[in-house]
Amino acid sequence: MPPPLPPVAAFDVDGTLSRRDTLLPFLQRLCGAQRLGRALAAKGMALSRMAMGRADRDAVKDALLVRLLAGRDAEEVAAAGQAYADFLVDRGRLRHDTRHRLDEHRTAGHRVVLVSASPDVYLGPLGRRLGVDAVLASGLEVGADGRLTGRLAGRNCRGPEKVTRLDAWLGTASADGAYLYAYGDSDGDRELLARADVGVLVRPRHPLPLLSLPGGEG
Repeated sequence: MPPPLPPVAAFDVDGTLSRRDTLLPFLQRLCGAQRLGRALAAKGMALSRMAMGRADRDAVKDALLVRLLAGRDAEEVAAAGQAYADFLVDRGRLRHDTRHRLDEHRTAGHRVVLVSASPDVYLGPLGRRLGVDAVLASGLEVGADGRLTGRLAGRNCRGPEKVTRLDAWLGTASADGAYLYAYGDSDGDRELLARADVGVLVRPRHPLPLLSLPGGEG
């Protein structure tokens, strides 16, 4: 018999691994507070409708990114993403308990994955800083001229798309056999938490439950 597959721990980022949203602070650092403020004001009605569940989140996100990122040099944005990832780690922008839990999984020999709707331009570097096995996130489309189009490259990694991406990364055999932990804090993580053997809803100011290892150990 082949050896058992190592468990997998999948972490959402915004509000789960990080203390709060990461996208808007990144856009502010990249574009400036005034430009971000004008873009949010221009999309204010759509953002309000999204908050109340009456707008397509993907469409609203696309519109905001097009307004702010279209025409930006991809290498410049990548450098900003690396600097922002360092800022998140070095300036205490990650939740201490969730970061500790991520390290617990790594120490136990589990495969660790970040699964997030936020852009991979900074989640990729963040994942490397944290030593995870993979980062499954929303990509930013780059045109033939090396500049961002402002559109997402593929689907927004939210809701059911998180499970689709994770299962694709795991592969068919692994998806059927790997023991899965998942951590998330919002409706966008509902399907991911339901897919897991152990789904942990992360809440503000609430400690995580103790890590329970497969087979009842820990």
